Amino acid sequence: MDKASAGQPLILRIQAEIASVPQGQTCSYGAIATRAGAPGRARLVGKVLREAPAELGLPWHRIIRADGRPAFPPESEAWREQYRRLLNEGVELRQGKVPEHQRARTEDIDALLWRPSY
Repeated sequence: MDKASAGQPLILRIQAEIASVPQGQTCSYGAIATRAGAPGRARLVGKVLREAPAELGLPWHRIIRADGRPAFPPESEAWREQYRRLLNEGVELRQGKVPEHQRARTEDIDALLWRPSY
Protein backbone atom coordinates (compact mmCIF):
# COMPACT_ATOMS: atom_id res chain seq x y z
CA MET A 1 0.00 0.00 0.00
CA ASP A 2 1.38 3.39 -0.92
CA LYS A 3 1.12 6.56 1.16
CA ALA A 4 -1.46 8.11 -1.16
CA SER A 5 -3.96 5.30 -0.56
CA ALA A 6 -3.31 4.96 3.18
CA GLY A 7 -6.10 7.40 4.06
CA GLN A 8 -8.76 5.72 1.94
CA PRO A 9 -11.33 3.44 3.54
CA LEU A 10 -10.27 -0.21 3.46
CA ILE A 11 -13.03 -1.27 1.07
CA LEU A 12 -11.91 1.32 -1.49
CA ARG A 13 -8.30 0.19 -1.15
CA ILE A 14 -9.33 -3.43 -1.70
CA GLN A 15 -11.38 -2.47 -4.75
CA ALA A 16 -8.41 -0.51 -6.14
CA GLU A 17 -6.08 -3.48 -5.67
CA ILE A 18 -8.53 -5.83 -7.39
CA ALA A 19 -8.88 -3.38 -10.28
CA SER A 20 -5.09 -3.24 -10.63
CA VAL A 21 -4.61 -6.94 -11.43
CA PRO A 22 -3.58 -6.95 -15.11
CA GLN A 23 -5.33 -8.91 -17.82
CA GLY A 24 -3.79 -12.35 -18.22
CA GLN A 25 -2.67 -12.53 -14.57
CA THR A 26 -4.31 -13.60 -11.33
CA CYS A 27 -3.84 -12.73 -7.68
CA SER A 28 -4.91 -14.43 -4.47
CA TYR A 29 -7.45 -13.04 -2.04
CA GLY A 30 -4.74 -12.90 0.61
CA ALA A 31 -2.30 -10.99 -1.58
CA ILE A 32 -4.99 -8.43 -2.39
CA ALA A 33 -5.71 -8.00 1.32
CA THR A 34 -2.02 -7.54 2.10
CA ARG A 35 -1.55 -5.01 -0.70
CA ALA A 36 -4.57 -3.07 0.62
CA GLY A 37 -2.99 -2.88 4.07
CA ALA A 38 -5.08 -5.61 5.67
CA PRO A 39 -2.90 -8.74 5.91
CA GLY A 40 -4.83 -11.82 6.98
CA ARG A 41 -8.15 -10.46 5.71
CA ALA A 42 -8.59 -12.63 2.60
CA ARG A 43 -12.23 -13.32 3.45
CA LEU A 44 -12.92 -9.60 3.49
CA VAL A 45 -11.68 -9.44 -0.11
CA GLY A 46 -14.28 -12.08 -1.02
CA LYS A 47 -16.97 -10.07 0.76
CA VAL A 48 -15.95 -6.89 -1.05
CA LEU A 49 -16.16 -8.72 -4.39
CA ARG A 50 -19.57 -10.18 -3.56
CA GLU A 51 -20.98 -6.80 -2.54
CA ALA A 52 -19.34 -4.62 -5.21
CA PRO A 53 -21.76 -3.04 -7.68
CA ALA A 54 -21.45 -4.56 -11.16
CA GLU A 55 -20.95 -1.03 -12.53
CA LEU A 56 -17.48 -0.98 -10.97
CA GLY A 57 -16.43 -3.64 -13.46
CA LEU A 58 -13.98 -5.26 -11.05
CA PRO A 59 -12.11 -8.17 -12.64
CA TRP A 60 -13.41 -10.67 -10.07
CA HIS A 61 -12.35 -13.60 -12.23
CA ARG A 62 -8.66 -12.72 -11.73
CA ILE A 63 -8.88 -13.27 -7.96
CA ILE A 64 -8.19 -16.86 -6.92
CA ARG A 65 -7.35 -18.94 -3.87
CA ALA A 66 -3.76 -19.02 -2.63
CA ASP A 67 -3.35 -22.55 -4.02
CA GLY A 68 -4.23 -21.35 -7.53
CA ARG A 69 -7.78 -22.69 -7.66
CA PRO A 70 -10.94 -20.68 -8.26
CA ALA A 71 -12.87 -20.21 -5.01
CA PHE A 72 -16.08 -21.58 -6.50
CA PRO A 73 -17.11 -25.24 -6.32
CA PRO A 74 -15.69 -27.14 -9.31
CA GLU A 75 -18.05 -27.27 -12.29
CA SER A 76 -20.49 -24.78 -10.74
CA GLU A 77 -21.85 -22.06 -13.02
CA ALA A 78 -19.61 -19.45 -11.37
CA TRP A 79 -16.56 -21.74 -11.71
CA ARG A 80 -17.26 -22.24 -15.42
CA GLU A 81 -17.68 -18.49 -15.96
CA GLN A 82 -14.41 -17.73 -14.16
CA TYR A 83 -12.64 -20.47 -16.13
CA ARG A 84 -14.02 -19.09 -19.42
CA ARG A 85 -12.95 -15.52 -18.63
CA LEU A 86 -9.47 -16.59 -17.58
CA LEU A 87 -9.02 -18.66 -20.74
CA ASN A 88 -10.16 -15.69 -22.85
CA GLU A 89 -7.36 -13.65 -21.24
CA GLY A 90 -4.75 -16.32 -21.95
CA VAL A 91 -4.59 -17.73 -18.42
CA GLU A 92 -4.12 -21.49 -18.29
CA LEU A 93 -5.71 -23.85 -15.81
CA ARG A 94 -3.91 -27.13 -15.24
CA GLN A 95 -5.77 -29.71 -13.22
CA GLY A 96 -8.10 -26.95 -12.03
CA LYS A 97 -5.30 -24.59 -10.95
CA VAL A 98 -3.64 -21.51 -12.40
CA PRO A 99 0.09 -22.24 -12.89
CA GLU A 100 2.56 -20.40 -10.64
CA HIS A 101 3.87 -18.21 -13.46
CA GLN A 102 0.40 -16.66 -13.93
CA ARG A 103 -0.16 -15.97 -10.24
CA ALA A 104 1.01 -12.61 -8.92
CA ARG A 105 2.55 -12.71 -5.50
CA THR A 106 2.16 -9.67 -3.29
CA GLU A 107 5.56 -8.30 -4.21
CA ASP A 108 4.97 -8.88 -7.93
CA ILE A 109 1.91 -6.70 -8.49
CA ASP A 110 3.84 -3.45 -8.93
CA ALA A 111 6.24 -5.15 -11.33
CA LEU A 112 3.32 -6.49 -13.39
CA LEU A 113 1.70 -3.08 -13.56
CA TRP A 114 4.79 -1.12 -14.47
CA ARG A 115 6.81 -3.48 -16.65
CA PRO A 116 7.39 -2.24 -20.18
CA SER A 117 5.29 -3.83 -22.90
CA TYR A 118 7.04 -4.42 -26.18
